[in-house]
Amino acid sequence: MKKTEKVRFLTEAAMIAAIYCVLTVCLPFMTFGQVQCRIAEALTVLPVFMPSAVPGLFVGCVLSNAIGLAMGANVAGALDILVGALATGAAALLTRKWRNVRFRGLPILSTLPPVLLNALVVGLELTVALYGWDMRLYAVNALAVGAGELISATGGGLILYIALRRRMNGEKR
Repeated sequence: MKKTEKVRFLTEAAMIAAIYCVLTVCLPFMTFGQVQCRIAEALTVLPVFMPSAVPGLFVGCVLSNAIGLAMGANVAGALDILVGALATGAAALLTRKWRNVRFRGLPILSTLPPVLLNALVVGLELTVALYGWDMRLYAVNALAVGAGELISATGGGLILYIALRRRMNGEKR
């Protein structure tokens, strides 16, 4: 990789991290807690377009969760800073891996790793942090987080994908 390519990669990753962080921290009432719908999770579709989105999303999630904890909004606690970000990072890797799998031209499968991994991981974090282990509450928390992720990562992600694809193809509408 040439030096200019490395600079571009790092710049793209930093910009994605910053945008993710701003979108998350500016709306803490929607992004932390048992019922959450992080608008920033729409950005999880970006690995379909660029590999730099993978570290960008991970770093953005680390920063967001740390700031959320400092603000007193992140109810999952300090564990979420790393574990939640690892779920987002793993989801970004899977999104990148499945970027060429399309249904009617859309990377629908690529939008599902953030939904599933965050439902399982963040649902577990919330359950343990708030109640201790309880299978029924874990199921409720996982479903709640998964529903929010489905709205933001799949719904918002596909809207973002269509807008970016049109922009890249020079389409007007």
